[in-house]
Amino acid sequence: MDPLLTEFDSFVRARTPALLRSAYLLTGDQHLAEDLVQSALARTHRSWGRLHDTGNAEAYTRRTMYHLQVSWWRRRRVRESVTSELPEPRRDGASDHASQTSLRITLRGALARLSAKQRAVLVLRFFEDRSEAEAAELLGVTVGTVKSQTSKALAKLRVVAPELAELYVLEGSAR
Repeated sequence: MDPLLTEFDSFVRARTPALLRSAYLLTGDQHLAEDLVQSALARTHRSWGRLHDTGNAEAYTRRTMYHLQVSWWRRRRVRESVTSELPEPRRDGASDHASQTSLRITLRGALARLSAKQRAVLVLRFFEDRSEAEAAELLGVTVGTVKSQTSKALAKLRVVAPELAELYVLEGSAR
């Protein structure tokens, strides 16, 4: 087998789970996340000849994912669906598996209520710990757009999932 193909295969096997987690947070849907990762990896494969020596393959793949996601947003404007029911509040003092699962479901539901751009800036800023400038560059928008979308997203999260505010207090974050 071609050594470049073997190296790319190893890269895909090692990094796909992490890429899928980020893609899921960007898209809010497992199937769309898989499509996004697959499309990004296809582009990475086409450029593998120049990427394999630089060590920048994952950065290239992630950047490609972000650009593809922005392109998809611009092509199809998906309407948000807001439900009248809020997720169940988190129980105080519960640190068992059930409460963790409940928290994940609450967070997933809250993130699903955000626009795709808002979800993207939150993923980049807080999940991947990117600076405003890095997030702006990856998304192809201005720093001001990243700031405003972050502010709007956090404000909306406070409204649609106030029970998540307990996390901010516990972690010492400012509201």
